[in-house]
Amino acid sequence: MSGGAALVHDLRFTLEAVWKVLLASLVLGAGLPAIFALGIRSLAWGAGGEARASEGQPGHAPGNRAGRVIAGVLFAIVLYGVASGILFIIASGQGKDISFAHVVPTIHG
Repeated sequence: MSGGAALVHDLRFTLEAVWKVLLASLVLGAGLPAIFALGIRSLAWGAGGEARASEGQPGHAPGNRAGRVIAGVLFAIVLYGVASGILFIIASGQGKDISFAHVVPTIHG
């Protein structure tokens, strides 16, 4: 490879790595807290009461079962992300690999 081609190759490799880090930081750094916030909002929607009363109209709004179900799903996603991250840290600290081949993360020696 000539000097210019090697530079382009190195730049492309660097930009691919930066893109992966950026995507991971958006998903894990901002994504999980955003999903958690949506879960809290869905929980308030599911609970009804003053949490769902209209502005300027005090009273008791009825709860919504769908809100509670959506909140449960969103909280499960957050718990899965946190547990997977902890498992990844533990596995890499022991020099092992982690696989997400069957949705459930497994450690391979």
